[in-house]
Amino acid sequence: MKRTREGGFTLLELLIVISIIAILSIALVFMLNPAETLKKARDAQRISDLKTVKTALGIMLTSTSTPSLDGTFGSTATGICTSTGAGGAPTLSKIAYSSASAPTSGITVTPGADAISGAAFSSTSGNTSATAGKVDGTGWIPVNLKALTGGTPISSFPVDPTNTTSAVASINDLVYRYACQNGSTVSTKPAFIFEIDAQLESSAYTSDDDKRSKDGGDYASIYETGNSLNLLPSSGNF
Repeated sequence: MKRTREGGFTLLELLIVISIIAILSIALVFMLNPAETLKKARDAQRISDLKTVKTALGIMLTSTSTPSLDGTFGSTATGICTSTGAGGAPTLSKIAYSSASAPTSGITVTPGADAISGAAFSSTSGNTSATAGKVDGTGWIPVNLKALTGGTPISSFPVDPTNTTSAVASINDLVYRYACQNGSTVSTKPAFIFEIDAQLESSAYTSDDDKRSKDGGDYASIYETGNSLNLLPSSGNF
């Protein structure tokens, strides 16, 4: 008489199935590369953020008769933009950082081709995290969007998802940078120009499809946007 086998798996069969599942899970993790996925997501946010800022500043420039890219044009206050000083001499400008602290050294001071009369960048500025996003002129980009007749086009200025800088400026710092020019006495140069930069970190956007070299700017190692893409330094660290 044949014995009827009871249902179920043997211990050996269970161990084999568990081993196969574990191997497939490990292979899936390597295929998906979660670290790269997170980097790519942050890069996508950076690209989107910079487009948002460019649009907001563009609206400010076209919707007011007294534009200013640092809140000081037409006044005696000192801002971060390059501007025309006494006797038509250009003032020195600063690079604004979205992080609370800016690098203290290692900054390339040679400007791009659009800085009026070749004025150099003299220093940097940072902003406290509590006020960095403000659009009333006290944020990391010192433009008062709330003064616009139609209201502010954005609720806050975005900051880099990582938003860190090293003590010595590095092109690899994951932070947003902003530079501007208010007015010009040089007829061949536009009066109000700005540039916003960010570093990308994913292989997808720096190697496979390098967004930095395709943005139209003069610096292939960083992602640039704005209405002038050769205002900030075109090489070195900043």
